[in-house]
Amino acid sequence: MRLDKYLKVSRLIKRRTIANEACDAGRVTVNGKVAKASAEVKVGDILEIAFGNKTVKAEITQIVDSTKKEDAKEMFKYV
Repeated sequence: MRLDKYLKVSRLIKRRTIANEACDAGRVTVNGKVAKASAEVKVGDILEIAFGNKTVKAEITQIVDSTKKEDAKEMFKYV
């Protein structure tokens, strides 16, 4: 799955356009490397997202094409 779509579906970032902008600005890393929005992610990857002065680090636990809001938090776990 594309990184920008994963960020939206998992609700780590609310909108796909915002996820795209964050990737273009270099604020998202996958396994320690700056990633483009089109990068493919898989289970076990470690995401790091910089939000201003705060950084969120999460591990991908599952990938699904769409999910309910309540189930979205099961797609990742904070590291």
